Amino acid sequence: MSKRQQKFEAANAKVTARAGRNLVFAVASGLFFGAVFVISLVFLEPLMLVLIIALSAISIYELATAFRIGGLRVPRIGVILGSIMILIGTWFWGADGMLWGMFFGSSLLLLWRLSEGIFAKQVVHKRTMLADLSAGIFTLVYIPLLMGMAVLMYLSDQVNGKLWVFAIIMLCVVCDISAYIVGVTLGKHKMSPRISPNKTWEGFSGAALALLIAGTLTAVYLLQLPWWVGVLLGAAVLITATTGDLVESFIKRCLGVKDISKLLPGHGGMLDRLDSILPSIIPFYTVAILTGAV
Repeated sequence: MSKRQQKFEAANAKVTARAGRNLVFAVASGLFFGAVFVISLVFLEPLMLVLIIALSAISIYELATAFRIGGLRVPRIGVILGSIMILIGTWFWGADGMLWGMFFGSSLLLLWRLSEGIFAKQVVHKRTMLADLSAGIFTLVYIPLLMGMAVLMYLSDQVNGKLWVFAIIMLCVVCDISAYIVGVTLGKHKMSPRISPNKTWEGFSGAALALLIAGTLTAVYLLQLPWWVGVLLGAAVLITATTGDLVESFIKRCLGVKDISKLLPGHGGMLDRLDSILPSIIPFYTVAILTGAV
């Protein structure tokens, strides 16, 4: 091993110890998923539905498995089938299809969990059943229903919905990268050491400044909206992206798991990549409705 490689690995090890993740792998995986997303977004529209269903299924499987570790039995196949109903319903029938998909998906989840107790002869108590179903419904709302809102924007005939979805991803990436860089270089004051020990107020401040600038530019030049809408979107993403990351970390702490899964070595699972994006869909969808974009 050359001295240059040794220096690089030593520097990368320091960054990993400070930030809690491998910088090289973070950049490589981010570029890979970003390339797949852009190709799907721009060139292969049918692939986007397949990609969204796959991301949803993987994330749901991870979360349902983590719930099981924590003592809650969420039927993995049942909840994945429910998510497919929601996303396919949204893709082909819009908002009505999304709501009907949520209804049928929730009904399937209920029947699946009840059948497990009947045919598998598992002991089912009222309190346990209620907790299991609550976790299952939360999974359907948290992942496929929020993704469904992004699908509605993506397929909108009023504006170029692809730009709206791209804007969500872009602002979340800006939030993550700016908070990461500022936190690693200047971070000293922990934001929530018990829930997410690597988050700092310095990183949060860096993300705030970056998002206000990026949000303004995105609104004016990409979405053709007033600059002040971009400021509001940037501020909203700052809150939703940060809260989404903290909520996912809180769920992991409550369930007693370190990582939501081992899919991405050193980074947890697919849900760890989506935890800031999913709640950030809400403010964009709200603005899209208010501006008549969907």
